[in-house]
Amino acid sequence: MKFQIEDVTVYFPYDNIYPEQYSYMLELKRALDAKGHCLLEMPTGTGKTIALLSLITSYSLSKPQTAMKLIYCTRTVHEMEKTLAELKLLHNYQVKHLGPAARILAIGLSSRKNLCVNSKVLAAENRDSVDAACRKLTASWIRSMAAENPNVPTCEFFESYERAANAAVLPPGVYTLQDLRAYGKDKGWCPYFLARHMVQFANVVVYSYQYLLDPKVAGIISKEMQKESVVVFDEAHNIDNVCIEALSVSVRKQTLDGASRNLSKMSHEIERFKATDAGRLRAEYNRLVEGLAQRGNLSASDTWLSNPALPDDILKEAVPGNIRRAEHFLHVLRRLVQYLEGRLDTENVEKESPISFVAHLNTHAGIDQKTLKFCYDRLHSLMLTLEITDTDEFLHVQTICDFATLLGTYSRGFSIIIEPFDERMPHIPDPVLQLSCHDASLAIKPVFDRFQSVVITSGTLSPIDLYPRLLNFHPVVSRSFTISLTRDCICPMVLTRGSDQLPVSTKFDMRSDPGVARNYGKLLVEMVSVVPDGIVCFFVSYSYMDGIINSWNETGILKEIMQHKLVFIETQDVVETTLALDNYRKACDCGRGAVFFSVARGKVAEGIDFDRHYGRLVIMFGIPFQYTLSKILLARLEYLRDTFQIKEGDFLTFDALRQAAQCVGRVIRSKADYGMMIFADKRYSRHDKRSKLPGWILSHLRDANLNLSTDMALHIAREFLRKMAQPYDKTGAAGRKTLLSQEDLEKMAESGVQGML
Repeated sequence: MKFQIEDVTVYFPYDNIYPEQYSYMLELKRALDAKGHCLLEMPTGTGKTIALLSLITSYSLSKPQTAMKLIYCTRTVHEMEKTLAELKLLHNYQVKHLGPAARILAIGLSSRKNLCVNSKVLAAENRDSVDAACRKLTASWIRSMAAENPNVPTCEFFESYERAANAAVLPPGVYTLQDLRAYGKDKGWCPYFLARHMVQFANVVVYSYQYLLDPKVAGIISKEMQKESVVVFDEAHNIDNVCIEALSVSVRKQTLDGASRNLSKMSHEIERFKATDAGRLRAEYNRLVEGLAQRGNLSASDTWLSNPALPDDILKEAVPGNIRRAEHFLHVLRRLVQYLEGRLDTENVEKESPISFVAHLNTHAGIDQKTLKFCYDRLHSLMLTLEITDTDEFLHVQTICDFATLLGTYSRGFSIIIEPFDERMPHIPDPVLQLSCHDASLAIKPVFDRFQSVVITSGTLSPIDLYPRLLNFHPVVSRSFTISLTRDCICPMVLTRGSDQLPVSTKFDMRSDPGVARNYGKLLVEMVSVVPDGIVCFFVSYSYMDGIINSWNETGILKEIMQHKLVFIETQDVVETTLALDNYRKACDCGRGAVFFSVARGKVAEGIDFDRHYGRLVIMFGIPFQYTLSKILLARLEYLRDTFQIKEGDFLTFDALRQAAQCVGRVIRSKADYGMMIFADKRYSRHDKRSKLPGWILSHLRDANLNLSTDMALHIAREFLRKMAQPYDKTGAAGRKTLLSQEDLEKMAESGVQGML
């Protein structure tokens, strides 16, 4: 369908549109007109992605004079593929209406592991090894050796891409990762370097958060992006955590041992170069005297990571004299590694600010702040001079330089925390030194400053007023939308006690009570007997899930569950979990029904949908609070309280409930779907906890369902399933409009939007 929103003609590839999609587009257009940032919360399963894509692409079609580009950030490769598939559909629709004028170039960009087509390189098992295997074939010095000696292996895809030079371009169209690989194979060009080259010409780029938020990657991939771009962070409820991870580094004993091995290997290489090719080390020395500004002219295959500090905080000046010579630099790194080894050898937990840590380091190891700041760039330069291609072997020394550069650059918003062991296993010594970032606004500030509109959107952004404070920005639009339904197909319930009337909760003092485990088990036994198909259960942590399953096994509850449905469990191993999910789906498909045990904050809670018969009920056992004795969390809470005046309790509750909402939101993925959500913990009945859930869940949570025991919940479930089994009117002629047609939108334009909605 095709309709007007003010001065923009919107092309929407479906025959009907949801009212909330229309409202969402209105708010989004306001933000684009104001050239500002916005926060939009929209329920899961209401077509947020297609609403975003069609409005932003239509907006740039109607204003051809603005060179607007869309940068769409997703969290997983799976979400990236889904977004590009939607865009393909939309693009075909626009071309059908407008002809060649609507043509765009849209590409997905991912790591070499997902884009490489060279079978020898792909044989490596993880991402770092694939990257290194690629560099061994494409580094500039390897290629110049191959030019003289034909026996030196190179990558034929990269070579033919280089030979094609300016002719290596992608014709207009929408390319998923699979399309890029197929096109690369067909032309004989390397899809990874082709995609990276085409990023600057594409109208739409879809990639992961890290490409914008992690300075090490963003410095290479995203520096060409123009200011007129619109950046969308989809599923952005955890964006503050992503920002913090991008600027945090942890150093263990293994890291220091590995770094020592790396340094020995590098000093052998330096000795070898001194004997054979001293000129190269001298040339590097002269280059460093002039400053690092000449780094811009490296070939694309030689750059692998840029500086870990944010672009505005990097000094563009000459490297300090004491680390210009390669052997002097290695000597400084050795002293740093030795100092860190000494600091790790401690009995007590220590916490200090970067300023005092640097002062102590200077007194004891003679390394000053400026030297620390240049460690990463100096290492990068040295590795290029020594022609090191197996970068995966040098990850340890890179981590140490990462740590040094961040430590030398930032004095506020960070702490250094040294823990001699993990508190949950105090008898196993596992010392770790962490440079931990507490301020999410640091990593995202360059994005807000550089691009004219940043859209942060998700199904769970409640309470929405906390995000501007956490990320330190002022949105021009901040809205939360509800879901319009023809029938009440979501049924949330709060279960506060078992059938024996004992309260249930995962509160620390009640957690190990056998009565709680028994009541949780009885709840599941009752539910598997009445709920058809799939049931998903989320626990607060892996250790809690293990404990509960063990006690259910001993008391025979697990056996009772298995009489009705098969049981599958998420583990920390990705391959095992994927297999469990596949078999869970098979069990649901063949009508046997299944139960899937999973963990809040795990992989399944974030990205896997349990739509239709794969999820008719989600049970959230407890409230998934973070481990509150974690020293890093305590330091962050203290920082949030002092800097942004966010109370500890408020932040912890907000964080736990956005995770809970994320878990239960997996069950409903479209309006034709239906499902129940059980919040099994007496604390959910308190208003201060419950009110932090998203509005679209709260609007369906009746007062009668706020304080249930197991038998009452069972009765409600039976009634709900009976009601959902009746045929229903999808268009909502009975008074509630949930699908708007072209005529409805035209009427709305005349009579005003609110009257219709």
